[in-house]
Amino acid sequence: MSTTNPIVVAVKDSPQSEAALGWAASRARKHHVPLVILHVADDHWSLNPATWNKQLRKAGEELLTGSVAGALGHYGPNVGLVVVGSGSPHLGGTLTDRALQIAGVTPAPLAVVGTADADGGSGIVVGADGSELSLRAVEFAAAEADREGQELTVLHAYQAPDPVSDAGLAPAELAELMDDQERVILSETVAGLRSTYPDLVVHKVLEPGKEPVRALTDAAAGARMLVMGSHGRGGFARLVLGSTTHGVLTHLPCPTVVVPPSEDGSSTDS
Repeated sequence: MSTTNPIVVAVKDSPQSEAALGWAASRARKHHVPLVILHVADDHWSLNPATWNKQLRKAGEELLTGSVAGALGHYGPNVGLVVVGSGSPHLGGTLTDRALQIAGVTPAPLAVVGTADADGGSGIVVGADGSELSLRAVEFAAAEADREGQELTVLHAYQAPDPVSDAGLAPAELAELMDDQERVILSETVAGLRSTYPDLVVHKVLEPGKEPVRALTDAAAGARMLVMGSHGRGGFARLVLGSTTHGVLTHLPCPTVVVPPSEDGSSTDS
């Protein structure tokens, strides 16, 4: 996150929005950056939005009519961080349709904040998979952890071949080779952190055979922040959110920051 550009927080009348506003305001005050409070009048649910436009526009310059994601996407290039509430509880997860849309279009990092212990927790967790975007996420998380005096956990989860059920497709030797390669990816991901942040405590966690969404949400339960790229290996830059990012945002374990691709769109190994 930029230490000079403002933080933009989108607000509406909901507990999640109030939690996001408090989280953003606390962060802006601590880092001495401006806070922009933005309310977007979403016309998506209106049967005849044109009849409301005149009245809505009178509410002030910060009241925008149109797409929430589009409005926040336009703010992205000028801010250090965009903050939104997580949405309403739904079917055991979190209804984050707007957050997902915003994460797909904003060029700034997006923080999604829920209501549970938004200002508590300890430690920063970041997902890593060796992709270029993953490295950007690790850089963001390391800077955050160092600045906040928090320990950093770099987690790499992947599906390893089962030597029993997959015996005909992937023998034990292949599984061992895959584990070795993934350990190298994790080691290379954190290799430069010690020289940049000599006082930062870094934990490397390898989760073979554990589904990435479950691994990240479990690891980040009780954390101060979870950081991830908008997609990982095999993703398409600036087109869609990866399935892991989507899954985590719908089961939010703590305030979660989604790091976008670089301005030139590069983000993956593919």
